[in-house]
Amino acid sequence: MNHMKKKLTTTLLLLALGAPAFAAPTGATCTDKLHHQFDFWIGAWQVSAGGKQVGTNRIDALLDGCALLENWVGAGGVRGHSLNFYDPTRGLWHQTWVDSTGTSLLLDGHFKDGGMVLSSEKPGQRAADRITWTPNADGTVRQLWEHTDDGGAKWSVAFDGIYRRTGSDAAPATPAPAAAPAPAR
Repeated sequence: MNHMKKKLTTTLLLLALGAPAFAAPTGATCTDKLHHQFDFWIGAWQVSAGGKQVGTNRIDALLDGCALLENWVGAGGVRGHSLNFYDPTRGLWHQTWVDSTGTSLLLDGHFKDGGMVLSSEKPGQRAADRITWTPNADGTVRQLWEHTDDGGAKWSVAFDGIYRRTGSDAAPATPAPAAAPAPAR
C-alpha cells in the first residue's frame, strides 16, 4: 500500500511539474510592428560624446524578438545592462537599467517623432529622467539623456552621445518603423 501511495504521489508531482510546459502558448507572440520599434538600436556600437569615445554598447534581441538586452561598458570601467521590451498590456515600452555602481532606472514610453522616448516621469514627482534614442540617416543613433529636479519645468542635458556601428554591424541601420498607434483600451 505504501508503495502505491509513493508511486501515485510521484506520478502526480511529475504531472504537476510538466503541466506548465503543455499550457505554454505556441507560435511567435512578438511579431507585430510595436514590438520592433526599437530594433534600430540592435548591434555593436562605439559611443562618443563631444567627439570623444565614452564607451561601447552591444544591443541584442532575445526571447524571439520580445526583448532587447543592452550591454554597456564605459571608458571609465562602469558596466551596465538594461532589459527593454514592449508591454502590450500597458501599450508602452519599458526599460529597466542597472549598472556596476548600483544606479538603476525604470523608464516607460513610446516611439514618437522619429525616436524612442523613455522617461521616469510620474505625476507629483519632482526628479525625473528622459532618454531619447533617434536613428539618423547615416546609420548612427543619437542618445539624448535629460534630467529634471523641478517636475519638468526645466530639463538639463545629462548625456548627449552618438552611437556608431562597429565591426560586421558597420552597415547602415534599417530605418526605424513608423510610430504605430497605441492599442485601444
